[in-house]
Amino acid sequence: MSALDIYFDRKSAVLAARRADFTAAPEKATVRIKATSWVAGNTGARPVKMGETLFITDSAPALAGNALGPTAPEMLLGALASCLVHTYLIQAVLLDTPIDGVEVEVRGAVPMGGVVGLSYDKVPQMEEITYTARVVGDAPAEAIERMHQAVEETCPVLNTVRFPTSVARIAEA
Repeated sequence: MSALDIYFDRKSAVLAARRADFTAAPEKATVRIKATSWVAGNTGARPVKMGETLFITDSAPALAGNALGPTAPEMLLGALASCLVHTYLIQAVLLDTPIDGVEVEVRGAVPMGGVVGLSYDKVPQMEEITYTARVVGDAPAEAIERMHQAVEETCPVLNTVRFPTSVARIAEA
């Protein structure tokens, strides 16, 4: 018995429904999403709209921000952490592995020299991204290891960070 049984029952039914939907209409398996951001006047803060949710992102005072919200690199790490947790939950259902919880911590480094106008040898990008996943429950170690492997294979944000896709600027009409 898992502390998440009620959630896992609901998740299992939803996953079965999505598999049926996607089998009947494979084009529905690709979900189109977007995020929009803009500068909020003289604060320099950047509201970001994702779906129906609005977040405030900002820089630290060291970059003329007001620390009103997470930085963009922190948002990237947060998105990765959230997607990893969700993928653990999905895999727990698919692999019938009872867990009571999962916590993921993601860390990274941001070389800022090129960002602030110094010369650089390689383009500024996040480095040394690592994560730790703490799975709570009584499942056998082998089952937890199978889940870790399945998460490594199927987490979309993890795979996007590991195997980057192209990002293209589209000129406004």
